[in-house]
Amino acid sequence: MGFSDNLTEMATDLAQSVAATSKRLAEAGVATSKRVAEIAKLSASNLAEEGGIKKAYVELGKLYYAEHGATPDAGYAAACEKIAAAKATIEANNERIAQLKAEAKADGEVIDADEVEEAVEAEIVAEQAAEAEGEETPAEEEAKPEE
Repeated sequence: MGFSDNLTEMATDLAQSVAATSKRLAEAGVATSKRVAEIAKLSASNLAEEGGIKKAYVELGKLYYAEHGATPDAGYAAACEKIAAAKATIEANNERIAQLKAEAKADGEVIDADEVEEAVEAEIVAEQAAEAEGEETPAEEEAKPEE
């Protein structure tokens, strides 16, 4: 699920939560303001629109990179270089994954896809926690040259 899909889902959940809360308050005899409900609805709409803007930015960036990635204008060179480097890393990682799978198969080892997925999720959580604490992520530590 993409980022904008998550944003839209969050906005919908928020609007439903506000509606449910308003209903519970009304049932309890507490008057809710129509303004509060409208503010919540408009805020949820804004979140969805912001998600749409981010999606459009991504699409715009992809189009630019497809057309000019090899010869970007000066202002876009650094971003295009980051994309090219990331693509090279992904390619190298995929080659290593294929190598590891071939080695496992040759040794009669079965690699469980669910186990791999759980390990990936754990790695992502660890990286997010490290970023939140301002520490180096495990990936950054591995990439760091030894001193």
